[in-house]
Amino acid sequence: MRWWQGDLDDADDVATTFERVRPDVVYHLAGYVSGSRAIDAVLPSLRDNLVSAVNVLVAAARIGCSVVLAGSQEEPEPAAEDPVPASPYAAAKLAVGSFARMLHALHGLKVVNLRIFMVYGPGQHDRTKLVPYVITSLLQAVRPKLSTGTRPVDWVYVDDVVDAFVAASSRDDLAGATLDIGTGEPVTIRAIVERIVETVGTGVEPDFGALPERPLEIVRVADVERTKDLLGWQPRTTLTDGLRSTVDWYRAELEREEPSVANPPGR
Repeated sequence: MRWWQGDLDDADDVATTFERVRPDVVYHLAGYVSGSRAIDAVLPSLRDNLVSAVNVLVAAARIGCSVVLAGSQEEPEPAAEDPVPASPYAAAKLAVGSFARMLHALHGLKVVNLRIFMVYGPGQHDRTKLVPYVITSLLQAVRPKLSTGTRPVDWVYVDDVVDAFVAASSRDDLAGATLDIGTGEPVTIRAIVERIVETVGTGVEPDFGALPERPLEIVRVADVERTKDLLGWQPRTTLTDGLRSTVDWYRAELEREEPSVANPPGR
């Protein structure tokens, strides 16, 4: 197997790599993954989420390969009147979807945008994200600092998301479509944290209300029936099983590491 490494921000580099490799399918997962509302997040979101994705889409259109995009629940509905993205990340994802639909309509790009809801599961190394932050804090006997946790969220297990990407990669008939990848079942942040506390079983209690709520939070659930009808995909992992597997993975990871200070606060 041959490997190429390049810079997705460089359109020429991306185009050259696509010409050399000639892939049949590209899963575009790269990006700046942050829900920060700070102005400092604008340029990284523009560069790493929008420009890099457009470079990939254009290169794919030129050679005729398929693309499966990792969209986001954070992006507003394109059909909404004057949609206001909640963050620079959400604004970039909305723009990427627009470019994808345009390139499909004008140049026949075979692209499917999977609008992924809140993914959790083993192997997430960024421990500032909510689920790994809460789990590793509890395992280290430190109270996780959180907001009130009243926001409902659609949580989906990582293995189910992978299955959705594989299913979408072979469906040229869905080119140009945007599909929701979630469970359709909202669970508040507070409720999932309480489930994690029960699963971990250390007796440490989270500090709800220690952090402020983020502005412009979106409450949305996946349209799983439409995704099932069009893609033949539906989630298989229950929240109980998914959280148990996730806790077990982080427990094993921490046992392999030296004792360390707790992670910075999550949400």
